Amino acid sequence: MDVPSTRRLGWGGIAVVLTLALPSALALPSAQSRTQKSEPVQGVAQAPRSDVADLDAVARIKEEGLQRSQVMDTLWYLTDVHGPRLTNSPAIRAAAAWAEGRLRDWGVTNVREETWGPFGRGWANDRIAANVLMPQPFPLLAAPRAWTPGTEGPVKADVVVTAIRTEADFAAWTGKLSGKVVLNNPAVDVRMVTAPLGRRFTDQELVDIQAQQVNPGRGRGARAGGPPPDPGFRDKLTAFFAKEGVVATLEPGTGRNDHSAILVHNAPATYWSTTPPMMTPQLIVASEQYNRILRLVDGKVPVQVELDIRNRFVGDTLDAFNLVAELPGTDKAAEAVMLGAHFDSWHSGTGATDNAAGSAVMMEVMRILKASGLRLRRTVRLALWTGEEQGLLGSRAYVKQRFADRDTMALLPEHARLSGYFNMDNGGGALRGIFLQGNEAVRPVFAAWMEPFRSLGMTTLAMRNTGSTDHVAFDEVGLPGFQFIQDPLEYGTDSHHSNNDVYDRIQPEDLMKNAVIIASFVYHTANRDELLPRKPLPRPRPRPAGTQ
Repeated sequence: MDVPSTRRLGWGGIAVVLTLALPSALALPSAQSRTQKSEPVQGVAQAPRSDVADLDAVARIKEEGLQRSQVMDTLWYLTDVHGPRLTNSPAIRAAAAWAEGRLRDWGVTNVREETWGPFGRGWANDRIAANVLMPQPFPLLAAPRAWTPGTEGPVKADVVVTAIRTEADFAAWTGKLSGKVVLNNPAVDVRMVTAPLGRRFTDQELVDIQAQQVNPGRGRGARAGGPPPDPGFRDKLTAFFAKEGVVATLEPGTGRNDHSAILVHNAPATYWSTTPPMMTPQLIVASEQYNRILRLVDGKVPVQVELDIRNRFVGDTLDAFNLVAELPGTDKAAEAVMLGAHFDSWHSGTGATDNAAGSAVMMEVMRILKASGLRLRRTVRLALWTGEEQGLLGSRAYVKQRFADRDTMALLPEHARLSGYFNMDNGGGALRGIFLQGNEAVRPVFAAWMEPFRSLGMTTLAMRNTGSTDHVAFDEVGLPGFQFIQDPLEYGTDSHHSNNDVYDRIQPEDLMKNAVIIASFVYHTANRDELLPRKPLPRPRPRPAGTQ
């Protein structure tokens, strides 16, 4: 039904009461004030206005999202069926085809893939079998690094431990590594876990996160001693191992809790390029197993392994894509509000908490808004990004094509027509608030919209910035871009980028609540009279020396 809602809730729940209590001369604006609206000045923060939450709309959103949710079904398809979803891989294209069909089934319109690039080669792992054969046989918990070659069939090899840290170390190992499996990293300090892996924010932590951050600047202290590291050393080492005929390298998957969780990410950009360095297969193994092999070799006990790694490169297209879909607006259809999450993942798990959770929630938001029949004044646009794990590549390409060039700050016409962008990418934890990215003018707006969701735990407005995900692409060109504050759960301690990033790490109730809250924020942004207030435009980036 296309009927505007009537019940309203003011900031702090008191606006309606105060309006009724005021004399009519004060309660009603003059005819002139009702018809004249100040236009926002480009690049200048606007003064805050009084906003209210539409409680009829909120009730309909809650009813649809909490009673008829499909978010976990969507998550299942994106993980168990189509996960993992490495950028430009066959799996991510299959996942996108399924998601596009599901969005169309829900009545979402203008569903499409928007190409960006070039990115580089696609890649997939079809088989991994890794076993220690002697002195005692045991299977290795392992995953290949993305965009590395396979072994071209089963191969047996002895293990050698090296300590190559600079190019000067190459000479000592030249001619000694052919046909060997190499361990070049030091042992991992595997510590006892003394704190819970999964947790929710405490009340005090939510208070603390609201404190405005202060950058003290750089002091006058001397820089750390020693020469800077060689940024190209990793590629040089990879090429050296390949030239020497190394069968494969093993690395510890440390970085989470090290209790059989393997952290597999950070493939260099040169690996997926069309001109990759010479390289050998690279396996990431559980830290405890890596340490065991290291101790055996250090104790002069021969170690032999058998590896069967079947990786393949896909070069049918070097371009990647973002998945985009819309719910059309009405009287303000030329303006838009955007929501999104990154669709790509790393590959040792199925990419559930990072970030099928965010993608499933944002798809569910579109379903809720469509199914609820609520009128939308502005166009609502969903974007599911790829290339996020490689450096926000998809979202930055989209922003540059549609809105602005971050380097020059040259603005395109659509920059003036985007109200805001909402992002979800901090795992599957419940929303507890929102980062304001230093936008003080939006505080009273979001405070009013947040009020109906305090019972769901949404209570916190944090002035500070947060980074490392796709809202940054919008914020850095002066557009209102926001990431929500989420309960950490096991995200930073276990699942993030690890083999434990799977469907079972998701809490269904959290995703259901998140979809409802974000749907409400998107609805109110779409129906607000004005665009969301903005911060002043950032300055163009300085040109590198010697350029014009």
